[in-house]
Amino acid sequence: MENRKFDFVSIVMGSKSDYTIMKNSSDTLVKFGVKFELIVSSAHRSPERTKSYIREAENKGAKVFIAAAGMAAHLAGAIASVTTKPVIGVPMDASSLGGNDALLSTVQMPGGMPVATVAIGKAGAVNAAYLAMQILALNDSELAEKLREDRILQSKKVEADSREIEVIL
Repeated sequence: MENRKFDFVSIVMGSKSDYTIMKNSSDTLVKFGVKFELIVSSAHRSPERTKSYIREAENKGAKVFIAAAGMAAHLAGAIASVTTKPVIGVPMDASSLGGNDALLSTVQMPGGMPVATVAIGKAGAVNAAYLAMQILALNDSELAEKLREDRILQSKKVEADSREIEVIL
């Protein structure tokens, strides 16, 4: 059987406990019909698995990697060190520091090893999926149109929400 490639987003979580938040990423991709893989692999506890998976995913067609990790949060950087594909880091709130430790660990990358970093937690998980889709949409006009339509719907929802409560003199 021929090994066919297809474009997809890879979601890698440093721990199974990240799934509750990162399901928001996968749910967002599903909403737009974007294919994805989702695995648990740690930069610290399973570094060889992480490196091996990134290579395999690239060979299968991964175009963007989303990496979710808390505390030391080196997963996004570890992925960036073995791929030239875009990497989006989602800092997780996994310590008494409220995710700020993960945010700083994810965003502070050395020059030449970029990691796009989004917000801590659920908003970051959703925005990571949107950013991944925006990257894919550079070469996918159908996806680009779905994203445009979604922006229009978001705007209309704000207006409808306002009409329900607004008081204007």
